[in-house]
Amino acid sequence: MPKLNAPELEAILRESFPEMRRDTWRVEAVEEGYARIRLPYHSAHLRPGNTISGPALMTLADTAMYVTVLAMIGPVLMAVTSALNINFMRKPAAGDIIAECRMLKLGSRLAVGEVAMYADGEDEMVAHATCTYSIPPRAQRPG
Repeated sequence: MPKLNAPELEAILRESFPEMRRDTWRVEAVEEGYARIRLPYHSAHLRPGNTISGPALMTLADTAMYVTVLAMIGPVLMAVTSALNINFMRKPAAGDIIAECRMLKLGSRLAVGEVAMYADGEDEMVAHATCTYSIPPRAQRPG
């Protein structure tokens, strides 16, 4: 059972990352070992060729993994990315991008997950990422 739900995770993102606009991410679903988030379309995410940029997709993958980790372990804000590998598979059109993150392994110190990214309404993946997060020792966690 997840320790945090979608509204709680969105609130954490807004409070912990004030540089993110309120409309930057939408946490759409949270389940055991799974989260789905949406990157709403914004022209700032485009690169030449009218496609969503690689940096925007990489940030989306990292954010999806962060949300999934926090959903499972609670508000441990100092969980950090230790590795992220991404494969760009096809050019996404200008529009919303959906990221679905699945936890592959959740240990006491490391979490490993994969993120599949899709252009909204499309069935074929536009990018795939694997992410590893370092989780701080319990003694260093707040509360």
